Amino acid sequence: GGTFDPIHHGHLVAASEVAMQFGLDEVVFVPTGQPWQKSEKQVSPAEDRYLMTVIATAENPQFSVSRIDIDRGGPTYTNDTLRDLRTLNPGTELFFITGAD
Repeated sequence: GGTFDPIHHGHLVAASEVAMQFGLDEVVFVPTGQPWQKSEKQVSPAEDRYLMTVIATAENPQFSVSRIDIDRGGPTYTNDTLRDLRTLNPGTELFFITGAD
């Protein structure tokens, strides 16, 4: 998932562009629980980042927000996120959208 600390306009524009370019039905934002790569940095609480993401994406019906990483607990790793999303959505073609950071 993404840290989204905070989520910003760039995240939303990038997600919209990718959805349009690839004809995606939905873009699921997945805020991290505990971002493993930022253990030495101050990060806002996961619940706050989740709620900010819900508010920021609310106006776009193509966007949704998943709690999958937050509810799992422990450090968040991409392979766990993708495995869990695949388990919850069998038969769905998944695209992984990531930022430059």
